[in-house]
Amino acid sequence: MHELPKCLVFIIYYPILAAIGIPANLVAIVILSRGKCGLSVCITRYLVSMAVTDLLVIITAVILNRISGIYFPGSFLSITPVCSLSIALTYAARVSSVWLTVTFTFDRFVAICCQKLKIKYCTEKTATVVIGTVCTLGCLTNIPWYFIHEPIYIVDNIPWYCRLKDIRYTSLFWTAYDWFDRILTPCAPFVLILLLNALTVRHILAASRARTRLRAESNREKQSDLEMESRRKSIVLLFTISGTFILLWMTYVVQFLYVRITNDYNIKSFSDPKFILQESGNMLQLLSSCTNTFIYAAIQKKFREELQNAFEYPLNMIIKLIIRNK
Repeated sequence: MHELPKCLVFIIYYPILAAIGIPANLVAIVILSRGKCGLSVCITRYLVSMAVTDLLVIITAVILNRISGIYFPGSFLSITPVCSLSIALTYAARVSSVWLTVTFTFDRFVAICCQKLKIKYCTEKTATVVIGTVCTLGCLTNIPWYFIHEPIYIVDNIPWYCRLKDIRYTSLFWTAYDWFDRILTPCAPFVLILLLNALTVRHILAASRARTRLRAESNREKQSDLEMESRRKSIVLLFTISGTFILLWMTYVVQFLYVRITNDYNIKSFSDPKFILQESGNMLQLLSSCTNTFIYAAIQKKFREELQNAFEYPLNMIIKLIIRNK
């Protein structure tokens, strides 16, 4: 009975996450796509693509896997080929979402720290190519997940549910692939985001010292202030998105490192600390798929204005209809 509250956490958490994550990402996609938030086309492309992949993570990982397993066991989604496809799509969406965060961080690093490269790299065309490449590789590298599962049991020649094949633990290929997958997501992105942010901070501090020395020139001071204000908004957006990513993925990374170092994969019950750490990591990293919209609303004034207009528009239409019919 003491394990029931832990099950209730999952039963309540995932539907709430889906109820918040889906509309939040849809709103972000619609508002950002309109291009009226005062952001460059390059930044907008990255933010829209991140919202799309975050939405796909919510649909595949939360709805098709977690919610369907909790509320609709034995449904069509539990048939082994469908289950395997759902798992592969979940991994593909997650990898794409994570690496788009990395590419966005790198784009802002170039824009802030590499002025010569910025002209060629921070363009709409480059952003489109990078986004397409990341999403394509995200799908291709996760195809093997479809083939590593087998049915738990077969009823009337229909395979049901998914479990990992024994070869997953004995094959050198699958051992190497597992390490590749874990390094690909989230270890390498984790390190890259920390490194890029550290380099960006170092450059900002150096630029601030240089700016202080130039403040005596009044004509250039005004121009510098305008440039610094624009850069400040970009920096705040960058650090908030990447910082939130790091915080919400931290538990997942710690759990991965703990399991690999101790080589202890056995989970005895819902009360096992390893299970609690594992599921806490999963819950937090899935939460990261619906936080960006709230970050935009908190930081970007024009995004808030567009959001307010989106809510006011249907109300105004209803009021006009009521007035006409009187």
